[in-house]
Amino acid sequence: MRAIRSLLRRVNHHLTPKTNVTQEPFEPTQLQRIEQALRDLPAESEGARQYLAKHIPRLARTLALVPPPQTTGRVLELGCYMQITALLDRIAGYREVRGAYYGPPGKIDHKIVSFPDHDFHCYIDHFDAERDRYPYPDGHFDLVVAGEIFEHMIYDPMHLLLESRRVLVEGGYLLLSTPNSAGLACVYKALVGRYSPQIYPHYKIPDEEPEIGHMREYTLWEIGEAVKAAGFEVERLFTTVIGEYEGEWRDALTTLLETHGYDSENRGEQSWCLARKQSRLPVSRHPSIIYGP
Repeated sequence: MRAIRSLLRRVNHHLTPKTNVTQEPFEPTQLQRIEQALRDLPAESEGARQYLAKHIPRLARTLALVPPPQTTGRVLELGCYMQITALLDRIAGYREVRGAYYGPPGKIDHKIVSFPDHDFHCYIDHFDAERDRYPYPDGHFDLVVAGEIFEHMIYDPMHLLLESRRVLVEGGYLLLSTPNSAGLACVYKALVGRYSPQIYPHYKIPDEEPEIGHMREYTLWEIGEAVKAAGFEVERLFTTVIGEYEGEWRDALTTLLETHGYDSENRGEQSWCLARKQSRLPVSRHPSIIYGP
């Protein structure tokens, strides 16, 4: 039976049309313009500048995926680090940008980014994104951005999706990015057998400010299913390659997957999902892909 299955995979590999598995849906000139805007951003500290410099490719792609404002002109950025925040106003055109960060409910930070033409002001609300009711009324935002936050959830990640849905207008957008646990880098690390397959499996060295690491990384399919379970209609769902994982080994591993009949599409290390709130769609509070049967 194993021999038959192996033979069928090989036949399927040779009969299936090959596609470009690394093509990105971004316009290069637009990305270059956004990347330059990110480099020009004032930074709060040297640590913030180093973080920004490392993550500019991902942050630029986040901004490139941001849809234009709709009815309210408001956007909420969950896990707000003040990296893309000011550019949601200056580049994306949102008239009101609100931030959210983990902390005691009721606490609000007031952040200012000074530009030559004017100061950008942002208020950042503190709460637990997977336990607390978000301090905003129903249908308050056109867009919720959840960049690199879903993988940090400990108890109830669907709460984040459902509260995001509640505070969005009808047809409002959720933009989510998170590591792809089925990316080629994860497959490679699993095959080597020495490293955790997660993109980022490390703990922070304990100090006075505890930080929650990556509790669970998801496949692209899981992200799409979770977002649909929360009553969203997925418009875009794809992966991109993280620069530090580029190399000749990718071609060899792609060939290995295809030769044995495994899908080689969407094997980048970064997952992207853009979805719209649709009240007509059913909601599953505890989908089995996350919480088990």
